[in-house]
Amino acid sequence: MDTDVIEQLCSDVEIPKMVRVKQHFDPSHIPPENIPEVINKELARDSISSQFKSGKSIAITCGSRGVANIAIILKAIVDYAKSKGAKPFIFPAMGSHGGATPKGQLEIVNGYGVTEESMGCPVRATMETKQIGMTDDGRPVFIDKYAAEADGIILCGRIKAHTQFVGPYESGLMKMAVIGMGKQHGAEGVHEQGFTHMAENLQRYGKVILHSAPIVCGVGVMENAYDQTYKIVALTAPEIEQREPQLLVEAKEKMGRIMIPNADILIVDEIGKNISGDGMDPNVSGTLPRETGVPRGKDGSEPRIGNFKAQRCVVLDLTEETHGNANGIGLADVTTQRAVNKIVNEMAYPNALTSTILEMVKVPFYTRNDKVAIQVGIKSCSGIDKLRPRIIRIKNTMEIEEIEVSEALLHEVEKNQNMEVVGKLKSVKFNENGNLF
Repeated sequence: MDTDVIEQLCSDVEIPKMVRVKQHFDPSHIPPENIPEVINKELARDSISSQFKSGKSIAITCGSRGVANIAIILKAIVDYAKSKGAKPFIFPAMGSHGGATPKGQLEIVNGYGVTEESMGCPVRATMETKQIGMTDDGRPVFIDKYAAEADGIILCGRIKAHTQFVGPYESGLMKMAVIGMGKQHGAEGVHEQGFTHMAENLQRYGKVILHSAPIVCGVGVMENAYDQTYKIVALTAPEIEQREPQLLVEAKEKMGRIMIPNADILIVDEIGKNISGDGMDPNVSGTLPRETGVPRGKDGSEPRIGNFKAQRCVVLDLTEETHGNANGIGLADVTTQRAVNKIVNEMAYPNALTSTILEMVKVPFYTRNDKVAIQVGIKSCSGIDKLRPRIIRIKNTMEIEEIEVSEALLHEVEKNQNMEVVGKLKSVKFNENGNLF
């Protein structure tokens, strides 16, 4: 593609002035220094603490998402297990992420500060699985080989809305058991029927694991809109089935969102697997794969928590922590050469193949720099006031306390009591390469 031609075609597109805006959400959270005390209290319940036996091995999951304070949380679990005389170890539980290789999954875990040195216990990675049972409709159920051979398993996961399906269990402990511990092999089997049946399959496979695997407990973590640890709850296997749906409802109420319902352009500075399974959470960005097969409402509505929607989504870059995994880039309408140059297909393709949603890794229209990407977004919109485009810019879908809005959206901010202008309206500044950063 001759980018000079694209730049010429967009040369008359004016990028409007933008202003910083703060969105106010419920700030309730657990200070990091108090997390070990909270975990100790949760694990000390008789129904859980009695399962820690001296000399017994305990496998503890670590997922691929950027869970706040995950290193502190896992270290506290490890320390409690050790205090009971058990022999804990941590293992990556992330389906096909990390290129579906032990090395790739270890790199992700280590990137979160979860190392053998910092945790004080082994970190064991394998893609081998072991069958532990059959579903009620005759399908085999697999989990991580190391976990299956341990004396006990602790599921540690963040409970939140999923990006591609709705049900009583979405992202959380049940999904960690089924998809995370299932590794690539197990996850592939669960995804085989597509996301249309994911909610029911998660329960079908999950119940087998909760009843057949040596689950000590699940440590469910919930976060507020500021990406802070809001609540930590330890649940026995039966309690996961009973209580996780209630906790999911609470987690959804705490999620952050863009408080302006719609815009012409959404600019997302970065996407990545550490941000969301989709690179950017559609509950925030409004983007959703067309290939999911997820049933819509009678009015055509999508299964999302937020109601935000933009005509064009412009993604500028990938996070460093995603290690080249650009899963979700296909949900953007426009991206940049910088982002495309960082794509490592070996990291993203196994994930797309396992989930059966190939759209996620398609490369969208891309430009030489950020400025042209934004101009393309504006120029390609239909039915808008191109002299006063409604633009919102966010860093990523996990950090949305402060956003930027264009001048045309100022009236939306001023009438919302939970939004506050904290900067001055000014022209967008690009560097010598035409980039914002």
